Amino acid sequence: MRRVKGFTLIELMIVVLIIAVLAGLALSAYNKQVRKSRRAEAKQIIADIGLRQEKWRSNNANYLGADSVAADKTAFGAIPSGTYYTISITTNLAPAAYTLTAVPKGDQLKDNCGTLTWAYSLGVVTKSATAGTDCW
Repeated sequence: MRRVKGFTLIELMIVVLIIAVLAGLALSAYNKQVRKSRRAEAKQIIADIGLRQEKWRSNNANYLGADSVAADKTAFGAIPSGTYYTISITTNLAPAAYTLTAVPKGDQLKDNCGTLTWAYSLGVVTKSATAGTDCW
């Protein structure tokens, strides 16, 4: 009797299952890295705005708030707001201080860090995130 060569349906289904599991793991890791790169972009934007605030403060009496930036875009430049984060500035004039906040939106809401905050007060910068560790 001659033996037929080839795969059985069960063997084929096992291979398909293994490929599906590996693809699911790879897609999950890929999405995590994409969110991490978007977070890095938001951190870079916040740091850039912080540098512009210091440049502004070296020539003026206070830091610029969101209303001042909107009124005087030529001196400070526009606040960049990306597709995945909304960047905002709040100022406190009593101690010369400001807070920069990056609130995630869209697909970035699935990131494990949440809202990123850069607070400057009396020469000290405090960086924080609402959730997760190792976000800065």
